[in-house]
Amino acid sequence: MIQVESLRKEYDGVVAVDDVSFTAGAGEVFGLLGPNGAGKSTTIGCISGLLSPTAGRIRVLGHDVMRDSRSAKSALGVVPQEIAVYEDASAEENVTYWGRAYGLRGGRLRARTSAALELAGLGDRAREPVKRFSGGMKRRLNFACGIVHEPRVLLLDEPTVGVDPQSRVRLLDLVREQAGAGTCVLYTTHYMEEAESLCDRLAIVDRGRVIASGTLEELRTLTAERDLVRLTGRFDPAAVSAGLAAAVPGVEVVSTDAAHLTVSVEEGSRRLPALFSALASLGAEIRETTLTRPSLESLFIKLTGKQLRE
Repeated sequence: MIQVESLRKEYDGVVAVDDVSFTAGAGEVFGLLGPNGAGKSTTIGCISGLLSPTAGRIRVLGHDVMRDSRSAKSALGVVPQEIAVYEDASAEENVTYWGRAYGLRGGRLRARTSAALELAGLGDRAREPVKRFSGGMKRRLNFACGIVHEPRVLLLDEPTVGVDPQSRVRLLDLVREQAGAGTCVLYTTHYMEEAESLCDRLAIVDRGRVIASGTLEELRTLTAERDLVRLTGRFDPAAVSAGLAAAVPGVEVVSTDAAHLTVSVEEGSRRLPALFSALASLGAEIRETTLTRPSLESLFIKLTGKQLRE
């Protein structure tokens, strides 16, 4: 349903997406997971045809997005990161507008508009102007506009950013329902729990490149059963980087600065006393410690040295 081959996108010499390749099939939720600025939205923009790739090839249902854009775009539904609705129009008018844009007319248009609003939990607010809606309601309306024409491929660019818990639950249920009906869903997020809950397969992206990909279980095996230990306090980054691994065999420094230190280690709880002793000998002052068991998040931090929610 989606084929991305060696995608590259540059902006005035700055590489936003660098040699990204993946495929996604019918009924699958494929996740692009990464921090802000990793290249997720740029990838979505290229697949949707809103951006022209610098290099590479993209197909949607076998149609080349650049050479046969009309056929490719007709199969797509897009829910952008920024809410794209008309505030002075009603919810019904917004969804109807996008239905018409995709060629729906007459009774079919009315039926699909009503169905999309009901799915989004907005059936009873259909005639109200959108400017009266809460942020969560606007997000759900954004989703309804993207599915009104029953697209076979759905591109979701961080659709739950800034929503209330109830709207988040409804939006995640909508994603599952779309995939359950056979739609191919491409889902970008930097929320770890969403990726773990929704996605059949994942690609972790950072600085425009895919740094790991596979099913959730396949990715978890890459952690090599190592725990993450996060410490806050006062550290000499040079001394820690040079001396900690030698003092405590098997410890890997993931990231460090003057106030934070993250290390990867097997059997973290058992190794904490030795870790504390070694850090004290290196002049560190520890104020707080957090131990995280192996997870998708620990893999991401191990690979990039970054927190997901930067």
